[in-house]
Amino acid sequence: MKLIKRVILIILVVTASMLIFLGVYIQRQLMPVGNSKQQKEIVIPQGASVKQIGSILEENGLIHSHQFFYYYAKLTGKDNLKATTYQLSNSMTLNEILAILEKGNAYNPDAISITFKEGINMREIARLIADNTNNTYDDVIAKANDSTYLSKLKEKYWFITNRIDNDELYYKLEGYLFPDTYILQDKDVTVEYIFDKMLEQMSKNLEPYREFSYDKLDIHDYLSLASMLEKEGLNDDDRTKMANVFYNRIDKGMSLGSDVTTRYANKLDTYEALTIEQFNMKSPYNTRLTDGSMNGKLPVGPICTISTGSLKAAFYPEKGNFLYFISNINTKETFFFDNENDFYNKKNELQNTNQGF
Repeated sequence: MKLIKRVILIILVVTASMLIFLGVYIQRQLMPVGNSKQQKEIVIPQGASVKQIGSILEENGLIHSHQFFYYYAKLTGKDNLKATTYQLSNSMTLNEILAILEKGNAYNPDAISITFKEGINMREIARLIADNTNNTYDDVIAKANDSTYLSKLKEKYWFITNRIDNDELYYKLEGYLFPDTYILQDKDVTVEYIFDKMLEQMSKNLEPYREFSYDKLDIHDYLSLASMLEKEGLNDDDRTKMANVFYNRIDKGMSLGSDVTTRYANKLDTYEALTIEQFNMKSPYNTRLTDGSMNGKLPVGPICTISTGSLKAAFYPEKGNFLYFISNINTKETFFFDNENDFYNKKNELQNTNQGF
């Protein structure tokens, strides 16, 4: 009798373990392969079987397993899949992909894709839009400063405040447009539509910081700092330390001394060596000014598009007493210091390596 009970217990344990394993396996198969929203063009040819469709999806990194795809589609009755051309991303779940394939897709051959990279400024955004749509460079710049449009945005988005009304800002939506790849209907798309898409993405990425305890700085300040970190930092680790440097300098009433703000103040989109005149340009963007007018101050506004890593670094900097940093442009290493002597020693050491930067 004891033996029978023991056998039953073993069977129950094994069965439970197998069910747990199966549940975990199924859950994983249903989850997205990745988190990229960048869409891929996938062609499902006429007459393709469910197995063949699964293989196409797996080869393109959109599902985990073509075998699971086949059996899951058959068992759930989701196997009436349409042959056409689709735009799919690896951030879609298996059920989302099946729903699209079942419905079919009104593929638009006129659709265009524009990728806005992290760290580009409004002038570069304007060039990209002008190069890929029927809008002009001037159309983009005008919309970025259109007071009527901006008033609507302030009503719609919590993070767009009266701070953008400052006439000292070069482009009032600088730093507010989220960098990503956007699929747009055709070349006749309006600048306003593109901006709205980019602002919707920024809204999603700023949502974790909506209830942040804004004390000395407001959201415009955080975006300004995050944009500096985007241009200064070689990686997100460096950016959290750089944020510590800038916060410490603000607290001490020191100049932030950031070359990237000087470049922006002078409207430079390339990396030629800065001149004495450029360093001394009087501008609320230029944190390199030595006359004391920018001591303890952030630039008047953001200077470029901002990644999620730079946003996080601005809100959650590394703790420390750093006041200086310098990077080796060859090795991509950044060195941090809490005193001027060590900083200048490293700067002298890197003088030849970093000449011109």
